Amino acid sequence: MMREDKQLLVITHLSQLLDFVSGIGGFIVPLIIWLVKKDEIVGMDKHGKAILNFRISMFIYVLLCIPLILLLGLGILGLIVLGFFYLIFPITNAIRTSNGQEPNYPFSIKIIK
Repeated sequence: MMREDKQLLVITHLSQLLDFVSGIGGFIVPLIIWLVKKDEIVGMDKHGKAILNFRISMFIYVLLCIPLILLLGLGILGLIVLGFFYLIFPITNAIRTSNGQEPNYPFSIKIIK
């Protein structure tokens, strides 16, 4: 039986910020929560997929920025912008979720459908 748990959805979005503490926890924790709770919590499947698509997309963009560092330092600018995205989008989506809105992660590639 599915149940609503808006608080867990918010925590799942905010758990991405663990990257700033542990380095990789911001991917692993939302992945585990999604895998364990996607069939129990209303909306967890949609929110989890949005988070994972965002995280995988950002990883791809970081990989693209690395060679661009050699090209007039454009990669450094790209990494700064991506760092801003890593900080802002989880927070804004946690707020959106607490207000009952759908998650919205711009620049995400729909890898997990």
